[in-house]
Parts: sequence; structure tokens; C-alpha cells
Amino acid sequence: MLRCFLFIDIVFPFVIDYLKMETLRVKSEWAGVEKIRSFLRRNLKGLNISDSDYYQIELSLLEICINIIMYAYPEDKGEISLNIWQQEGKIFFEIIDWGIPFDPRTGKKPDVIENIKNKRIGGLGIFLSRTFMDGFNYKRENNQNILTMYKKVKEAGTSESV
Repeated sequence: MLRCFLFIDIVFPFVIDYLKMETLRVKSEWAGVEKIRSFLRRNLKGLNISDSDYYQIELSLLEICINIIMYAYPEDKGEISLNIWQQEGKIFFEIIDWGIPFDPRTGKKPDVIENIKNKRIGGLGIFLSRTFMDGFNYKRENNQNILTMYKKVKEAGTSESV
């Protein structure tokens, strides 16, 4: 009897949340950016998040996806898979590509003043994504780059602003 109790209390809630996962798969090209934005908007609609959190999530997700478009497939175009789900007061974003291995956690904090002085473009996107999101994890598995980010959200109530 105890075994049944543990299954229901531990595994079953995860399975329910997992079944609510939404997935989008796009080609790693510029036309995919608007599809990603629309997908994000649909999945965040009605959640109790501030405008600030919404824009932090959008910026973080788009920065990662644009980096994939620009750098993950140097010889050809590939794909980006995006999974979104909610679990335990967090909204998760899993971004998968099959491009060259790249761990976005390894980059150092950019020197913004030095970048401005030298008119260097780039280098802030991943830093901002890591800063804005509450969780930021990477793994390389089965020839895939798998980045999972999350933002804490309130469980109760809804927002009309998104």
C-alpha cells in the first residue's frame, strides 16, 4: 500500500505536468524567430507574470535561439526544438539543437565598458539570459545541445497583460 501512495504523490504529479508540455520545432533560420515569439506568447498568455518578467523571458529565449541560428550550424541550416511546461511554480523552457557543441554557461561576464570603447558588437545575449532567468542548465546528450531555463511564476491568478 505504501508503494502505491508514493507513486501517486511523487510520480503522478510530474506525469500530469509533463503531459501539458508544448513543443515547437522550427528551422534554424531568421523566419523561425517570429514563430518562436508567437509560440511563447501563446504559452504565457493568462499566466500571472509581470510585464517585466515577460520581457525578460522573451529576451532570454530569443537571444539563445538567435545564437543557434547564427552559430550552431556553420555549414548548413538545422533545427531548433522548443519545449515549454510548468511545474512547481516555475515555467520551463527547453531549447534543443543538433549543432556544434556549445555550453553557454562557460562564457565569462562581458566587460560592457570595454565593448563600448572598442565598438565590439555582441557578447551580452547569453549573459543577459543567464541573469534574467532563475535557472539555467546545459547538457550535451545524444549529439544534442540541451539548454533548460526556468522562471519562477505565481501559481494563483492570471494576467491579462501578456
